[in-house]
Amino acid sequence: MLRTLAVAAMLLITSNTQAQDGRAVRTQRAESYGNTLNLGLGVGYYRYFGQTTPFFNVNYEFNVAHNFTLAPSIGIASYRSANHYDWAGHHYYYHETVVPIALKGTYYFDELLGAGPDWDFYLGASVGFVYDKVTWDDGYYGSTTMAAGTSGLYLDGHIGAEYHFNKRIGMYLDLSSGISTLGLAIHHR
Repeated sequence: MLRTLAVAAMLLITSNTQAQDGRAVRTQRAESYGNTLNLGLGVGYYRYFGQTTPFFNVNYEFNVAHNFTLAPSIGIASYRSANHYDWAGHHYYYHETVVPIALKGTYYFDELLGAGPDWDFYLGASVGFVYDKVTWDDGYYGSTTMAAGTSGLYLDGHIGAEYHFNKRIGMYLDLSSGISTLGLAIHHR
């Protein structure tokens, strides 16, 4: 996963250099990254599920310092087991729902990379907790703990980029250690 993130970062930096097509690079940007609603759809990999699963995420970024934002974030992933579990001669399925609630800190590297006004490049980290609910078929009385030994702590590292279609709408790709999303960014400036 780390190799994938590094390759993606290099591709984004390379494509940004080519995309500037002769525009003058500003040394000081007055860009504001906050006041942005991000709606993402993608795949998540949780130790809870043990496999990838569809994921929806929403967060709202607030400016905190120069090139730095904080964003309260909530997401949801839901999964129904593909395999049955044999307990006492009966077969059972389970349904699991995971809801991470976190605070995402993001640092934008646009000035350092000389990114044009159409692009944003960032690194971030999320910390929070995970609400995890498992429901078994009726009649199952075995162990209901799917992820024994896991805590409710949620930690996730992010690397990403956003392309601005105009001043209000952009599309972003957020690659991370747990949840990767492609989404729509709505800027309220």
